[in-house]
Amino acid sequence: MKNESALSRRFPHLLAAAFAIFWTIMAVNPVMRDVWWAENIPIMAVFLLLVATYRLFRFSNLAYVLMACWLVLHTIGGHYTFANVPFDFVTDLFGFERNHFDRVGHYSIGFYAFPIAEYLTRKNLARPVVAYLFGLFAIMALAAGYEIVEWWYAVTAGGEAGIEFLGSQGDIWDAQSDMLCDTLGAVTALVLFFFSGIKPERRVGLGNQ
Repeated sequence: MKNESALSRRFPHLLAAAFAIFWTIMAVNPVMRDVWWAENIPIMAVFLLLVATYRLFRFSNLAYVLMACWLVLHTIGGHYTFANVPFDFVTDLFGFERNHFDRVGHYSIGFYAFPIAEYLTRKNLARPVVAYLFGLFAIMALAAGYEIVEWWYAVTAGGEAGIEFLGSQGDIWDAQSDMLCDTLGAVTALVLFFFSGIKPERRVGLGNQ
């Protein structure tokens, strides 16, 4: 990354600043504040983790863009609640019976397979096939875990807040469909990673000094 342009080097900072502004705007007057908190805790955790670890490991700009997709979509879902995001143009266009914005959000979760594979590859911690499989399986495990959290919150909170956070919209296969979308997003991200050309970083040893 030594030959990067100044804009490319500053890209993660600009992207982080843009997201922080967007998140702040969307934090104002959400549809349901208790659901907003439940949806935004993981957003804040992921964003702060990326900021805190930036100096330890800087991902590629493409990885940051992919990770930002979920942050943005989940922020929108937290503001409106996923079932009520203004997504009618897509629903009407394809004749869907439910609001599928949550499916798009789950699909974007799969994009985190890219930075997982990138980290393992650049740090030379795993062979390519292992990096790909670990990225895929990590997302699949995360998807299953998140569905359990959704179920737990819905049962605990109860009422309208629990229903809105669960976001099943009457679909008995909602959890399975969400996990499939996570997995498809991961497959898409790993295909992008395959063509990204990212390789292990050269380690400078005593013999190379």
